[in-house]
Amino acid sequence: MRRLIPTRSSPQPISVMTSNSMRASCRFRDLSPRFSLASFLLVSCTLACLSFSQAIANDRPNVVIVMADDLGYGDIGCYGAKGLETPNIDRMASEGCQFTSGYCSASTCTPTRYSFLTGSYAFRFPGTGIAPPNSPALIPAGTTTTASVLQEAGYKTAVIGKWHLGLGEKNEGPDWNGDLKPGPLEIGFDHCILLPTTNDRVPQVYVNNHNVENLDPADPLWVGNKKPSQDHPTGITHRDTLKMDWSHGHNSTIHNGISRIGFYTGGHAARFRDEDLSDRWVAESKRWISDHKEEPFFLFFASHDLHVPRVVNERFQGSTALGPRGDAIAELDWCVGELMKSLEENGLTEKTLLVFCSDNGPVLDDGYKDDANEKLGEHDPNGPYQGGKYTVYEGGTRTPFITRMPGTIPVGVSDELVCTIDFAASLAALVGQELPNDACLDSHNVLGALMNQSGASGREHLVQQDNGKVGNYGYRVGDWKLVRHDQKKSYNFDLSMTRKSVPQFALYNLESDPAEQNDLSQSEPQRAKQMQQELQQLLDAGRSR
Repeated sequence: MRRLIPTRSSPQPISVMTSNSMRASCRFRDLSPRFSLASFLLVSCTLACLSFSQAIANDRPNVVIVMADDLGYGDIGCYGAKGLETPNIDRMASEGCQFTSGYCSASTCTPTRYSFLTGSYAFRFPGTGIAPPNSPALIPAGTTTTASVLQEAGYKTAVIGKWHLGLGEKNEGPDWNGDLKPGPLEIGFDHCILLPTTNDRVPQVYVNNHNVENLDPADPLWVGNKKPSQDHPTGITHRDTLKMDWSHGHNSTIHNGISRIGFYTGGHAARFRDEDLSDRWVAESKRWISDHKEEPFFLFFASHDLHVPRVVNERFQGSTALGPRGDAIAELDWCVGELMKSLEENGLTEKTLLVFCSDNGPVLDDGYKDDANEKLGEHDPNGPYQGGKYTVYEGGTRTPFITRMPGTIPVGVSDELVCTIDFAASLAALVGQELPNDACLDSHNVLGALMNQSGASGREHLVQQDNGKVGNYGYRVGDWKLVRHDQKKSYNFDLSMTRKSVPQFALYNLESDPAEQNDLSQSEPQRAKQMQQELQQLLDAGRSR
């Protein structure tokens, strides 16, 4: 369902729309000749899709995708946040389309980012769980990606921010003191300024294209999984020196008064302050926008703000009543505001498709004692949903999702089902590129829905995963959701890291039960069985596009 909210400045909806030509076939239903009228309508709709895509492609719009980290559905003002304000993201929603069924494909960082770039479910590819500090590149050089599709269409492409998809050759990993490749530049990006993993994992350095920035050859960087020496300071041996204490698992190498996962030595001139991350990435992004304002560009702005350790710039510390996690949301909102300001200053607002999304749902205590639980107050990061990061419940993968392109995207709220995995196919349609048959195996063209076009549909179904190691899946079709836990366990069920026992299968109606509290598998046995079979078919098929 699409709800258009007319305003004085709202553009008229474009009368043609995109269509997902796989919508019927992906449910494994027989398509016989008796559906010839439906086929005719589908072809007509597809032709309209091509016309719309070609019209947009002729204008060559820029694309900026802002991916937040660990941001919940209820963490933004326009999605019901309490105890903090997000005026810039709210403004973006008021000038664009706010989705109520916007998803990432997984409830942890690495698999969502893998799927976002490759257009393929990460569970199809072993080793795409949360990447360790020394992970090799998880996306092989030459892979068709969202970035390479736009690059081939003549776009300049950049990723600035958190990477967490590995660097270096398979079986070797990163050469921290040499060329860090393959990496983003081998899969479609022209430029990158990266945090190589997550900031709770070592090392705390920037990767500028193929090299660690400001690295002194006389002080080489070493990264490993074992303590390099007996006297190496850690969060256990030197806990009394920490400015942010750990609660679990983040007690190895100390940098900037914070202990991390993993060990590293050297590279002192290259190390950054946690407090400066967002400022650096905003400055680099504004420079990229200004330098490429005369040509079409794609910018992937990969925020880290809400991910632990939550250490924001001094000017945001204490800016909310929710502690460091709330302050990180305020800093994230500032980042979005600065990007919108840069587009305005360069005259690119109406020429740029701006997208806001998240890589997974929220978590409170994720390894550090930062008062995320204690100062939560009435704020509910999940909004009406349960679960969060690490789970296949709605709170794990249903997140804020907003698109804005004034003059092209009508202002409104949409209930259409869209996912970050669909950017590859949808942006290919936007720029008139054809995807190879053996690439982007699960990315569907939902461009019309993303552009909030009248009558356009989102995807028909979605498979959700956690980190991909334990066989946990969510399968949504329309208002129905099947949850499958092969190990009959779930983490972060109620935004705590408690592990709870759950049935292997459960069936929910999200329209009447958005919090997934009432298991209907006993009262709807046929539907439950059918969805179990469909999910298994999707897992076995190797693709859904």
